[in-house]
Amino acid sequence: MSTNAEKLYERIKEDPEHTQLLFRKALQDPQGALNEICELGKSLGLPVTSEEVKAYLAAIDDTATKQWLFKARGGL
Repeated sequence: MSTNAEKLYERIKEDPEHTQLLFRKALQDPQGALNEICELGKSLGLPVTSEEVKAYLAAIDDTATKQWLFKARGGL
């Protein structure tokens, strides 16, 4: 079963420019990036909570995402 967090992650990955913007924001303001992800989900009809996003990111097997989390883990 696909979750909104999974669907939202796939949508974000489809836009490399937006992905990079979120990555840069997460490095400076991890909580702000998480809030932005949740707001984006809401606007796309894929509502997610911060906890759902954190759980999904922790569970996926994607090297690039794992590296991103390592760098931004202070807030995520």
